[in-house]
Amino acid sequence: MVSIKEKIAYGLGDTASNIVFQTVMLFLTFFYTDIFGISPAFVGTMFLAVRLIDAVTDPLMGALADRTNTKWGKFRPYLLWFALPFGIISVLAFTTPDLGEEGKMIYAFVTYTALMMVYTAINIPYCALGGVLTADPKERVSIQSYRFVFAMLGGLLVSGLTLPLVDFLGQGDKAKGYQLTIAAMSILGVAMFLTCFWGTKERLHPPVDQQSSFKQDLGFLLKNDQWRILSIAAVCLLSGMVLRTSLAIYYVKYFLNMPDSITLFITLGMLGNIFGCMLAQPLAKRVCKVKAYISLQLIAAALCVASYFVAADQTMLAFAMFILWGFTFNMATPLLWAKMADAVDYGQYKTGVRITGMIYSSIIFFIKLGVAVGGAAAGWLLSGYGYQADTTQTAEALNGILLSFTLYPALGSILVAIVMRWYVLDSNKVDEIHLALNKQH
Repeated sequence: MVSIKEKIAYGLGDTASNIVFQTVMLFLTFFYTDIFGISPAFVGTMFLAVRLIDAVTDPLMGALADRTNTKWGKFRPYLLWFALPFGIISVLAFTTPDLGEEGKMIYAFVTYTALMMVYTAINIPYCALGGVLTADPKERVSIQSYRFVFAMLGGLLVSGLTLPLVDFLGQGDKAKGYQLTIAAMSILGVAMFLTCFWGTKERLHPPVDQQSSFKQDLGFLLKNDQWRILSIAAVCLLSGMVLRTSLAIYYVKYFLNMPDSITLFITLGMLGNIFGCMLAQPLAKRVCKVKAYISLQLIAAALCVASYFVAADQTMLAFAMFILWGFTFNMATPLLWAKMADAVDYGQYKTGVRITGMIYSSIIFFIKLGVAVGGAAAGWLLSGYGYQADTTQTAEALNGILLSFTLYPALGSILVAIVMRWYVLDSNKVDEIHLALNKQH
């Protein structure tokens, strides 16, 4: 059994990660277009281009973590080493130097790329750490439930405090307000990463005689058919989610015409996320994790579609639909991450080689690819529908914002539900794998 204290310490690591991750999802597109003054088309292209760098850095980071051996373990040391750089580069990404249009684009590209690289260096080992705290499948769901409750608390912090702090700290200067707000949150994030480092312990280790090269690890990875399914699902899942969350500000400000209610809208949505994560473990105890996950994705898709038919003056209903969507969508999130740990065991069961870091890093790459596709789609769709920053929108732009916030994200969840029909690691199969691995030891 993993103690509640350790689960909380582990969860605080994702609170720290989400201070940046949720800020990127909720505010970075808006910050670039309306504060820094970059075109939405460039922002969309930049988000996607950086993923090409991740295609190299993510698996390398996973392989490096698998080969790291210190007195603290394989994955925990990276929380100690990269906490401070993560905080510093977060502030730089939300800094607006007085440059020309081309200079702004170069600065945004360089700082966003640096932010994603340091995020890779700390977040991949952090995620892999969750797979080596215990071998108990039920405890894994519990750990991920704690993790994502604390992750969403980080999101709640971001959604509830960002815009008020921007106004308070900026005193009319929004660029300065964003910079100081992220600085304050980054200090808190560094402290949380260090708490996670000191409060957790690695318990699962690869076989002592395991020897393999990076190229061989890639071969073992590709033989893992359940990893492939989770990777495809991750792209579809995050593409839809990030598109929807990126457009939330635009939906409230322009479609609902309630700019003063942006913070309330995304904060209530985050509360729905938190309650959904809290119910993941009780759900997993009573229902097959795989069937539950597919059902939740289909319900989330239905709620997105239903939101399309909510009129601009039906504000209470619009708020309720967003909260319900977050509740349903994020009840599935801990189940997905518990499946990743199962996929690691499955890979060892099939090949005899345990590549925890490689599996987590590669799935995280596809998650970040989904984030990029969703963010890029948001920028491209805004541009394509004729969006103009901080002014009255045309009927075409308003309809584009509505479509991009409702119907298009539904496609992501539907595709996830279809892909997961080929996922076979239910409770019985996982128990069979653990029994076989225990016999090997």
